[in-house]
Amino acid sequence: MHAPIGNFDSAKPAPDALDELTRPVADAVRHWHGSVPADQIVYVDTAPEWADTATFVEHYGPELLEQSANCVVVTGKRGGGTTLAACVVLSTTRVDVNGVVRRHLGARKASFAPMETATGKTGMEYGGITPVGLPADWPVLVDSAVVDLPYVLVGSGRRRGKLLVPGKAFAELPGAVVLDGLGVA
Repeated sequence: MHAPIGNFDSAKPAPDALDELTRPVADAVRHWHGSVPADQIVYVDTAPEWADTATFVEHYGPELLEQSANCVVVTGKRGGGTTLAACVVLSTTRVDVNGVVRRHLGARKASFAPMETATGKTGMEYGGITPVGLPADWPVLVDSAVVDLPYVLVGSGRRRGKLLVPGKAFAELPGAVVLDGLGVA
């Protein structure tokens, strides 16, 4: 199979790559529903040492920077309560944690979740967290620019491998809320 974006040696529909994915991501692909069929999500095998965005695009092609998104876990705190959420923004931007995220979560304070919390609560590896397969009760805040792309490269739940996901599929993830201005330059 030829990947819809980028040049990768190995690409296959995600339902055919369940053994390559973490359990929560594989379960999400296995039980996928929505207007985008699961076989349009593509798994590409990539080296774990090139998982971070800057190194990844240096190795696999600078054109992928404009078609890549990062998924980060944030915490919102208000009173004694804490809300965990995921934010998906283009790799060329950063998450507006203290503005858009804080207001949307109704939090007094918002910040990036500690690595142990992010990996422990998602069941995914740091540097590979993806919005596919997150806990169903989490808000998944998605920048509108991500949804507008034909395909977006995101983590696969592991540092090895990436998922190529049609942009519109992000709007249909459990808990997804599409927001303008979530990613800022």
